[in-house]
Amino acid sequence: MEGRAVAETLEAMEASLAALATFVGRGAGNVASTGPDPLQDEADACLDGAAEVGRMEARLAALKVHFAAGYAHAAAAMAAPAVSPQERTSQEMAVTAELACVLTVSERSAAALLAESATLTTGLPLTLSALRTGSISWQHARVMCDETSGLDPAAAAALEAHFLDPEAPSAARGCPAGQLVPGRFRAKARSWRERHHPVSIEARHRKGVQDRRLEYVPDRDGMAWLSAYLPADVAAGVWSRATETARALQGPSESRTLTQLRADVAAGWLLEGVAEGTPSPKAQVLVTVPVLSLLGTGTDPATLDGYGPIPASMARRLVADGAGSFLRVLTDPRSGAPLEIGRTSYRVPKAMRQWLRLRDGRCPFPGCNNHSLDNEADHLLAWSEGGGTGITNLGQPCRRHHRLKHSTPWRPVDATRDQPPGWISPSGRSYPSEQQDWEPPHWPDRPGRAGEDPEWEPPDWPDVLAGAAGLGETGPPLPVDPLPDWALSIAA
Repeated sequence: MEGRAVAETLEAMEASLAALATFVGRGAGNVASTGPDPLQDEADACLDGAAEVGRMEARLAALKVHFAAGYAHAAAAMAAPAVSPQERTSQEMAVTAELACVLTVSERSAAALLAESATLTTGLPLTLSALRTGSISWQHARVMCDETSGLDPAAAAALEAHFLDPEAPSAARGCPAGQLVPGRFRAKARSWRERHHPVSIEARHRKGVQDRRLEYVPDRDGMAWLSAYLPADVAAGVWSRATETARALQGPSESRTLTQLRADVAAGWLLEGVAEGTPSPKAQVLVTVPVLSLLGTGTDPATLDGYGPIPASMARRLVADGAGSFLRVLTDPRSGAPLEIGRTSYRVPKAMRQWLRLRDGRCPFPGCNNHSLDNEADHLLAWSEGGGTGITNLGQPCRRHHRLKHSTPWRPVDATRDQPPGWISPSGRSYPSEQQDWEPPHWPDRPGRAGEDPEWEPPDWPDVLAGAAGLGETGPPLPVDPLPDWALSIAA
């Protein structure tokens, strides 16, 4: 940071300290409030104080970045020119060791801080600015450093602008980056990176397939890890099928958790070739495919539920092979928004559940990463209180947050056909949920596409809705298939 930026950061920290002094006076056992509800005042002061501390931690991290980068720059300027790669490495080791001793951290941690500081100060100005103002945390800044690693400067700047510049042409929708927990921000940043990487996802996938493997790692207490590096569609299908089988085994007499059952089911398949005590159901995985990619005329990646972008060729193979475990979802070639769920699952009750999975992607509680397959449809406004069974009155919280809704004052609100519900806390604070970050596909460059050949104009498909919604449906019904003859097109 420049001197002026440092001064502004210090001024903001002084204001934060003043605010914290006020919150300390109102909270943490000080119930001398003259308001109508002293305990509520104390609770609000503690929450406001915790939020302010979070912003201060971010500003302190920005200062640490400034000083770490500044020290590395000064040390390099003072050192004699390195005459060999080995001498340059020794100089870098000396700088890392000095910083590690000053901060009382490992040299590995100090090296990571130096690398991240160099990235932030030279290549990610929006991220550093957001860190300095406290609108993102240090964990968010590290995610941005990780996900821009290996990208050229233009691609890194585009990724940064997508999440941190609300005026960018393709700014992210839904929660600002700083309102996503770091793990969810990483997932969204990685998904965007996959779609916009300068090397096509098809080429990267071909290399990844060559690296597939099974790994065994011993662990403590007589346990071990068994993991498989597989193509995403195979891994998603295995996970989905294991989850459905584990759910079928649950019951009043079953003491094992879903996590334990899932592991036991997989072990039974691998050791004996059968699942214990129950037929193995089919996997049910949504694969969202841009229309043009499905037809083979576009290269935009598809999206696998619970995973993220996959090569268009993988999606075409899943559809063309008639893979019953994968439910096709077409997306609009203009906006990238979902249009329709495969006809094999168009009976209303089942289609509603699948539409919720498509709309939400996971449990809609802020920061929850529980996969949509593990969740159940739930009325936002209870049926007994007049709530209807429509998409706009349904959510799919995980069991933990389903219980939170029914046993505490936490409540989900404001769902739409395309947007999951946000949540209102017992203190009255509003917390938005994530939104799917659909983006318009890239139309293929062909002669005559823009006006000369009407066949290649983006079709003007309105958001036509199905007429029959089924019993009890009071919200907007589901869209109809805009390409009823898609299978014939694929065959051709």
